[in-house]
Order: sequence, then structure tokens, then C-alpha cells
Amino acid sequence: MAEETILESTERTSGRDALRKNVQAAIALAGAVRSTLGPKGLDKLLVDDHGETLVTNDGVTVLETAKVEHPVAKMIISASSTQDRVARDGTTTTVVICAEMLRNAWQLVRQGVHPSIIARGFAQAEAFALSSLEELSINATPEQLESAIKTSLAGKLDKGMEKHLASLSLEAGQVILTNGRADPTRVKIIKQTGGTMQDSALITGLALAKSRIHPEMKERGGPGSILILDGGLERKKPQFETKLNITSAGMIDAFRKAESKAVLDQVENLVAIGCDLLVCKEGVDDEARQALSKHGILTYRRVEKTDLDLLSRACGANLVPDAGRATKDDLGAFIKTREELRGGVNHWILDAEDSGATLIARGSTQSVLDEVERCFADGLGVACQLLENPVLLPGAGATQVALGRRLRRFAESVPGREQLAIEAWADALESIPRALAANAGFDGIDSLLKLTAAHNEFGDNIGLDLNDGNAKDTVSRGILEPMSITRQAISGATEAAISILRIDDVLWAQMDAQIPDDVQERIQGFGAE
Repeated sequence: MAEETILESTERTSGRDALRKNVQAAIALAGAVRSTLGPKGLDKLLVDDHGETLVTNDGVTVLETAKVEHPVAKMIISASSTQDRVARDGTTTTVVICAEMLRNAWQLVRQGVHPSIIARGFAQAEAFALSSLEELSINATPEQLESAIKTSLAGKLDKGMEKHLASLSLEAGQVILTNGRADPTRVKIIKQTGGTMQDSALITGLALAKSRIHPEMKERGGPGSILILDGGLERKKPQFETKLNITSAGMIDAFRKAESKAVLDQVENLVAIGCDLLVCKEGVDDEARQALSKHGILTYRRVEKTDLDLLSRACGANLVPDAGRATKDDLGAFIKTREELRGGVNHWILDAEDSGATLIARGSTQSVLDEVERCFADGLGVACQLLENPVLLPGAGATQVALGRRLRRFAESVPGREQLAIEAWADALESIPRALAANAGFDGIDSLLKLTAAHNEFGDNIGLDLNDGNAKDTVSRGILEPMSITRQAISGATEAAISILRIDDVLWAQMDAQIPDDVQERIQGFGAE
């Protein structure tokens, strides 16, 4: 009785009913993205509250854009987002495997297997599968690296663009590779409407869509020193309303001369500390421009704060608020600077020790540009992982089938009901080749049986050819995927499934409609009458 009183404003679901509803939520979520899996996956048209449309087959983009309220669905979306952040690919795979694990776990619960036993079996299966990946691994050759990136982009764009972006991604990754580490944040993306996707190009160095403040200024080839100004070279404007009391005719001229002198003194300080290149966040006065040009200081103005930060990191320069107080210690160094005209837009390109690279993304519409940006970011993330750890696995479902066969043999050695959970985990892993086949128009079960038989006869590198539905060698065809993606997908899906299995009570607080105080008073007064 006391419990009912405490929870009178809360809807409670417990035991098997809670697990059943959680599993239903997971299956529904997987159903929303399953059709996007693989190179033959279909696209989703997303429309937001403002009527803006987005066409994509990126699983995590679909899930993060959709408004999902169910807490279990949010847990799985979180696992998919982590997969995207860590591995840049395999987001749909994570969701599909997790949902299949929960579906199979529900069948075991109905047969009388406790969720805690299933969770232990899943953990044992995960540990065994991760250790078995080493047996399937392939040390990548340079040609296979690009093939693996192309495989991760398969189905997101047309084949020609997939190859082009894969090549650009690998090239960008090689540019930013330093001491065995590649940081994708060192690659800047500039989106430019016009032309085709194939016109997208990679520039070595940091590029900005800017021109020097006056064509008379000579380009300094380099090397040289650079100062980054978090402000401008302009006459100071009062920050509050002021009044000047003019008592003589020469006061205005003296006031203007003092302002000019303050600006020119800042330029003189730049000359004194040896500045060759000046980049300003704000504007530059005409007098300052003439003085800068006279002293041969190349200048760019109205540069975005994010670009200033990139320049600061690339050149090792400090951001200073006032050019008059800058010192030699605030200067950075650049190797070379130049300007190029690309697609009718002038770009300033700076090479420095840590300048990275810049992608000029081209496309006919803004939506096409957005998709090119997303795909390049995914390809670059995969390229960085491969350059740091060039280990690959067979693609097209080959790895999942090979792991499934090993897991079933492993399950035979495990006593107790955990054996059933390990087999259920293996079945969930094989949902990937079934989904790949179904999205290509083939029967999922028949394709899985065909793959299993081919593995028994020809080995672990046999995957599905989604053009004709036959089982073929994936390594020779260049259908490969990074081990880090598969490893993260297995771990993320298993952890999410175990977390959901351990939930046996769901408490939903009922939200009352909020009524303004004045309306509430009128309602109460009406009742009193």
C-alpha cells in the first residue's frame, strides 16, 4: 500500500514486461536504419521542424536527427554516436548487432534463462571474438589502405566519387601523419557551391577564402614571421556615448592626428619586432594599410576566430589583442605563403610546420556539399586509423561469418546455460551478412548458408558479392575494413546489450500539464462560484 502511494504519479513496468518493451524499442530502432547498411543500402529523407531536408544513408546521422524519446533507444543511439566518434564508421552495424543480441536474448528469457546468465555468456563471447580477430587480420599494403577507405564509403556516393574521396582522404591523412599519429582536426574543409563533386581538391597547407587587403602588397614567398591579431588596426571607437567640448579650431585636427599616431605607432612596433605577415580578426584603416604596404608587411583582415586558432596552432604564434604591445615572443613562423584562384574564388594558402591540409569541397547544391563534407570526414577518420594501425579484416560479411563459426565451436566447450547465450551472440553477429544480402535484393538466410558453406571449403576470406549474390574472395577484390571499426562495433553493441539486459524495472514519471498561475486562480474561482 505504501509503495502504491509513493509511486502514484509514476508508471511502472517491471520484470519480463520491462525487458520485452526494451527489446521492442531496440528492434524498432534497428529497423529504422537496417536498410541503409552496405553499398546497396537505401537513403533516408529527413525533414526537420523548419522544413529543412536532408538525404543521407549514414546511420548515426539518421538516429541523431530523429527525435527519439525512449530511454533504451537513447542508450543504443549513444553507443552508435560513440562508434562514430571513435571509429568514424560502423554506426549502423553497432545498432543492428545490438538489437539482434537483445532479440535473441528475449527468446532465451522466454525459455527460462536468467538475464544475468545471458549477460555473462555475452561477455564471454565478446572476449573470445575480440581475441579471434587477430587470426583473421591482414597487414595492409598501401593499395589496400585506399581500398579499405573506399569500402567504408561504399553506398554513400556514386562509385567515381567514392574512389575520389578515398584517394583525397588517404592523401590528407598522410599529410597530417606525424610521429605515427594523425590528427583529423588538422584538416580544414572549405565548402564552395558550383562545379561537381569530382572538382573537390586537396591543398597541402592551410587555405582561407581571403585576399590580401590591397593588390599593391607583394606576396612574401617565405619563410618569415607571422603575427596574429585578435582585433584590428583601426581608430578606437568610444565604447560609451561621449561629448567633446571644442574650444579652439585646431582641436579636431589635433585629435585626429593623435588617433593616426596611435595607429601608426602600432605599425612601427610591428616593423621593430620583425613581423612579415599580419592577420587580423577585424579591420585595417587606410592609413595603417598604406604604412603596412610601405614596410612590406603582407596583411589579411576580417579572418574568422576559428581560422585564427588554426593559424595560431599551425605557426606556433600567440593571439595578441593589441599590435602595439606585441613582442617577438608572440610571433610565429611560416614556410611559404601564396594565393591561388580556384573555382572563381581567391584562396590564401599558408604552409607552416603544422599547417596540415585543406579540402576545397565542390558541389552543385548546399545539400550535396554537406554530404561531401560528411563523407570526407568519415573517410579521413578511417584513413587516420589505418595509418596509425594498418590492420585490416575481410569485408562483405566474411569476418562475421568466420567469427560465428569459431564462436559455435567455442560454445561447445562452455558448460552451463552460458553456452546458449554464446550461440545467441554468434547469431546476432551473422545478422550483418543477412542484412547486406537483403539490402542488395537477395534472400538473407540463403546468402548466409551459402557463405557458411564457402567458408568451410575455401577459408575465412570469403564474403558476399552484392552484385550477383555469390560467395567470393574479398581480399583479392579489395573489400576490406579496418580492424578498429569491427572491434569497436563489437564492444559497443555488447556493452549496450548487457546494460539493457540488466534493467528489470522502468519507472516513468507522469508529467502534468503546466498551467500559468493566473489561469489556475481563475479556474479555482470558477469552481468556488
